[in-house]
Amino acid sequence: MAGSSTLRTGVSPPSATQPTSPSTFTDGLPLPKLIVFDLDYTLWPFWIDTHVSPPLKARGNGGWATDRSGESFAFYPSVPSVLRAARASGIPLSLASRTYAPELAQQLLKMLVVPAASASASAASAAAPAAGGRALDFFVSPQIFPGDKRTHLANLHRLTGVAYGDVLFFDDEGRNANVESLGVCFRLVRDGVSGREVDAGVAEWRRRKGLGESKIGG
Repeated sequence: MAGSSTLRTGVSPPSATQPTSPSTFTDGLPLPKLIVFDLDYTLWPFWIDTHVSPPLKARGNGGWATDRSGESFAFYPSVPSVLRAARASGIPLSLASRTYAPELAQQLLKMLVVPAASASASAASAAAPAAGGRALDFFVSPQIFPGDKRTHLANLHRLTGVAYGDVLFFDDEGRNANVESLGVCFRLVRDGVSGREVDAGVAEWRRRKGLGESKIGG
């Protein structure tokens, strides 16, 4: 249909049985000192250097953006709640992307807005309410450039001072598990980041550190 656009959110909204916020963030057990995400097919369901044609324009109060062709681009549905939950729990986040369009990725991250938590969501959470804001502002020292992800993680280690063993990294490509040679805990993402996916990654990081089981539901 002429003039229409497809919103690239990748998946339908999470159901009640698939929590959008990670329960491990508030279960009282140790957490990684830095959580790092890839971008393409990890936080958003597209390749920024292949699927997006600039210029971009923010839409829906920053909920998504459209490109030159009129196609719309946004995060996977659970991503804003994961970012808010991390901020509310004081967990630093960063990015490690090998895209060949780093400027375009940065531009989109500046346009996309993470909305503030609703009053009902804040009341249901054990963490302090987290304000929303520009997506880019949720990440410290983002590393967005072509190359081996070990370089990205090495830069973050140098810039943040966080030990490799205290870093949890989410990525959709199995080849990037090579960051484990540095001591980083790698979690392969199949269908985009969600609260459940983050919980699985945190659980694996704890298992490797010998830090015990979650108290949720126990």
